[in-house]
Amino acid sequence: MTLKSRSRREATGATGAGSARPSSNRLGWLDALRGIAALAVAAHHFEILRIVPFGGEIASHFDLGFYGVIVFFIVSGYIIPASLERRGDVRAFWIGRIFRIYPALIVAMLLSEFILPPAYQVLTFDSYHHDKLWLVGNGLMLTDMLGVWNGFGVSWTLTYEMIFYFLVSSLFAFGWHRRSTPIAVGAGAVALVMGVWIPSHSLQNSNQEIYNLVTAALAVVVMGVLCMLSGNASLARTGGLLLGGLSLYLVCTNGRVPAFETFTILATMFAGTVIYRAQHGQIERIEAWLAIGFVAAAGALVGWMFNRGPMADATSTFTWQAWTYAYLGAWASFGLFFLLRKRRMPRAMVWLGAVSFSLYLLHWPVKRFLLWRFGWDPKYYWAKLQELPFAERWAWVAMYLAVLLVVCWVVYRLVEMPFQNLGRKLTKAMNRRWPPQSLEAPAAVAAVPVPAVGTAEPALVGAGTAGAGGPAKTD
Repeated sequence: MTLKSRSRREATGATGAGSARPSSNRLGWLDALRGIAALAVAAHHFEILRIVPFGGEIASHFDLGFYGVIVFFIVSGYIIPASLERRGDVRAFWIGRIFRIYPALIVAMLLSEFILPPAYQVLTFDSYHHDKLWLVGNGLMLTDMLGVWNGFGVSWTLTYEMIFYFLVSSLFAFGWHRRSTPIAVGAGAVALVMGVWIPSHSLQNSNQEIYNLVTAALAVVVMGVLCMLSGNASLARTGGLLLGGLSLYLVCTNGRVPAFETFTILATMFAGTVIYRAQHGQIERIEAWLAIGFVAAAGALVGWMFNRGPMADATSTFTWQAWTYAYLGAWASFGLFFLLRKRRMPRAMVWLGAVSFSLYLLHWPVKRFLLWRFGWDPKYYWAKLQELPFAERWAWVAMYLAVLLVVCWVVYRLVEMPFQNLGRKLTKAMNRRWPPQSLEAPAAVAAVPVPAVGTAEPALVGAGTAGAGGPAKTD
């Protein structure tokens, strides 16, 4: 199996970099939903359906990884613009994003690189032939748009999270951020009508072209983010033009997956924003219902229309049923938890959501570590599990979950929380030294409680989590 194929099949979803701390009762439903999504991704990569009755039939009709990824993307769409608009400050937004995602991602990659032996490795670093290009592409978190191998299989969803951050902050800088409905509907329409016509990886026909593209992207992103961090309104709009323009250019020319998957993800995230706007009276509810209904229908239809045969091998799921039913299931789950948003969620589910980003990043390395320590073949461990008696089989699964949750809690407490606190301190210090110019007066909705660092990316989204791959493929 090639490196690209291995990365593609080991990747699964968003992403998701959820709220970094247990949230209030009003937001506990988001944490609970993130926790479920993270567990779905972990179960998918553990290949749990291989050891349950009728698991093969279930997997062919419902992809757990894709389900978890889409949930993360919906939650990101719902909470990320709210977080930005609550602050009313793109500098604070970008500092929060940087300190939210990068520390945990870097630590997860370092742990994998230095603890796992080569035969059980989850990183592509040792196999890549251009270290600087690999570092820059993964550092920008735009690997799926730059033709660079994903360093970390599950980090593919962070490309779409980053593109969403670029677009959201750009729209905010120009005062266009309330136009979520036409953007969501437009992206869904593009996925339906032009999903197999928009070119993929058209800018990377040679190593030199990849090198040039990554170099150019680095210059644009660094300049754009520096403009956003400046606190100057005019520079922020310049940064918005750079970041937004780069995002649109890449998604229309150089996505690694077919365009219908890319535009379905973007439509899904902006549809999440539509829900937030309708909830807080920024748009009419009939407008929101029509937009969400269209996006959900479009996402289901593109699976049925396009995700077949050879095309399915290039996307996130093997069959159109696995795509469509998982996609609709993600929307149904979000709708259910949205209806339950005023109820108190179980503390365990809220806690699970708080550590969901670490869970998303670490579930694959932890699995490989345990397989290494037990001496099991990483490609066929599920066959070994099937041979075990029922009690021993599920004891092994329980041990995996227990170790995973402990490791996630440690990383959350020692890495995620301290760096998020550091990011908040840095924001306050910069705002005192260089007060930011207001791009827009904070709206009344800014009083709605929103976690200071809440998101679902992947960073899991968190997540969708595609490196070379999409969320549903496994070895």
